[in-house]
Amino acid sequence: MLFAHDTDLALVATAALINTGRNDGDTMTSLSQLSEYLDEQGYSGRRDGDDAELGAVRKLRKRLDTLWSMEVDDVAREVNDILREADARPYLSRHDNWDWHIHVTDAEAPLADRMAAENAMALIDLIRTGELERLKTCAGDDCESVFVDFSRNRSRRFCSDGGCANRAHVAAYRRRLSEA
Repeated sequence: MLFAHDTDLALVATAALINTGRNDGDTMTSLSQLSEYLDEQGYSGRRDGDDAELGAVRKLRKRLDTLWSMEVDDVAREVNDILREADARPYLSRHDNWDWHIHVTDAEAPLADRMAAENAMALIDLIRTGELERLKTCAGDDCESVFVDFSRNRSRRFCSDGGCANRAHVAAYRRRLSEA
């Protein structure tokens, strides 16, 4: 494990959120899709379950998506803006099956604010440790998914969602066969 478990989870949740708006179009257009995403990612706290909340999360998704291609100074500025806007006030929490971890907003704060602040805190760890390059876009020919490279040597090139690595390896194998 490179980072604390809550950092890992927040980074994975961030990539998953961004990917709902990539590749095959938007897969977060309804309240049920939002609820499914929140359940899959283990988000706790207040959920209004209305169109305003869905709109705020979709707006956050677009904002977070831009971070994957920014330089470190720009990411740091954006992270600071996100934390300020969400009125982040870090505190330790232990609940459900999770041991001590950081929450940065009250559980009753609006969902998009809580998501933004948690994602920003995770990005802080990447910035502070010089690991922002772990934020990657899949190298698959027909894939735009983002992911966080948790490999020891930062060598991962493909997402784990669409079999992109397998397709690339099969294509390379077939190329080698045809050249032989």
